Amino acid sequence: MHLIALQNLSVTYGGNTVLSNVTFGIAAGEIVTIVGPNGSGKSTLLRSVIGAQMPSQGSVTRSPDLRIGYVPQKLHIDPTLPMTVRRFLSLPDRVSDQQAVEALQQAGAGQLSSRQMADLSGGQFQRVLLARALLCKPQLLILDEATQGLDQPGSAAFYQQIETLRETLGCAILMVSHELHVVMAASDRVICLNGHICCEGEPEHVASAPEYRALFGSGTQGALALYRHEHNHSHDHSCGHDHGKDVVLSQTPDVTEEARG
Repeated sequence: MHLIALQNLSVTYGGNTVLSNVTFGIAAGEIVTIVGPNGSGKSTLLRSVIGAQMPSQGSVTRSPDLRIGYVPQKLHIDPTLPMTVRRFLSLPDRVSDQQAVEALQQAGAGQLSSRQMADLSGGQFQRVLLARALLCKPQLLILDEATQGLDQPGSAAFYQQIETLRETLGCAILMVSHELHVVMAASDRVICLNGHICCEGEPEHVASAPEYRALFGSGTQGALALYRHEHNHSHDHSCGHDHGKDVVLSQTPDVTEEARG
């Protein structure tokens, strides 16, 4: 059973088709990575998944009462505004100290509660955003270029934390990133997007696919092997779709839109 399923999804802005006939589903506990060049429709796809973008054709089906946590590409906070991490986690809805502590610990940021948001490093800031996304105890966690600006060790550590969350919380994870090797290494399934799904499957399969190598270069396949590790568990990678009840999310994040050119 899928938490969310897209069926023949197409999105058109004016006369420009950004996404065409996109079909895939995400099962509970699965880590799915979307990769693609700039302007390939990745952010438009995320907007469709969370309900912020209505499809021109096709459908998005979500399991009833699906809880979605979202970690944005970036979030600007006025550096002159005094705000602790603990205070930030209670915006806009107040959470208890126990909820805040638990979320920060799960995000690997348990020591940051009293720190000023303006004083955090890039990696610390992203872990606080992750903690905020975890407050709703998500069944599906979405990350949109969540490690942009971090160095490679910082990115690798962040995605290792994400995989730990999958193991401990059982949530599914949908990621979008340009960091092909590190992100793909942490994924069960990779979808290569360029306005449509070019190829899809396990990371090794996608990395060797002609469509992927045409977009990203032949050298990416060998580099992936440096980061790939073995899972000691298995997941259902079937491509069936669950036509459950559509739900409207009470709050949708502001996702940066893809270039429409």
